[in-house]
Amino acid sequence: MPIQALIFDCDGTLADSMPLHWKAWKEVTDRHQIHFPMDRFYSLGGVPARDILKMLAQEQGRDLDYLAVAHEKEATFERLIPEVQVLDRIAQIARDNFGKLPLAVASGGTRRIVNQTLLHLGIQDLFQTVVTSQDVVHQKPAPDIYLEAARRLGVPPQFCRGYEDTDLGMEAIRAAGMEAIDVRPLLAAQ
Repeated sequence: MPIQALIFDCDGTLADSMPLHWKAWKEVTDRHQIHFPMDRFYSLGGVPARDILKMLAQEQGRDLDYLAVAHEKEATFERLIPEVQVLDRIAQIARDNFGKLPLAVASGGTRRIVNQTLLHLGIQDLFQTVVTSQDVVHQKPAPDIYLEAARRLGVPPQFCRGYEDTDLGMEAIRAAGMEAIDVRPLLAAQ
């Protein structure tokens, strides 16, 4: 089927921000004595901080204000945004299709952080819409965030192509009935 719209994840797909998110997570989880190893962090790419912290608190039997700690993590990362670099190989796909196909971002991040990241990278104007964890109830690997992006673009999901850097994100794209592109091999080839 001919592709009529492109939908991109942000962190790890358009933005080389995952190491900086890990730095923010490490600072906050150390401060609160929460066990959260790096491999688990990367396996949960695309899951909102509030959901991760709620899960960790339950698993570790902690009475934790997970929403307050999630805000703390976001504020810590926000200070690091000036260090984020664009993943040019993927951003170039968006640039090459700008004005030809509708483009969107579908990110498990918060609206404020995602918008600031895209603005910092100078690519925010490429996208007609940005859908974040705050716009849907069910997060990746549920398809909701990709379905909402397609809805906002006015393109049926089966005519959309999604770009992701995590297994959970790839599951979300496929569950939405879209063509899924794993950017990890593309980025590794750089």
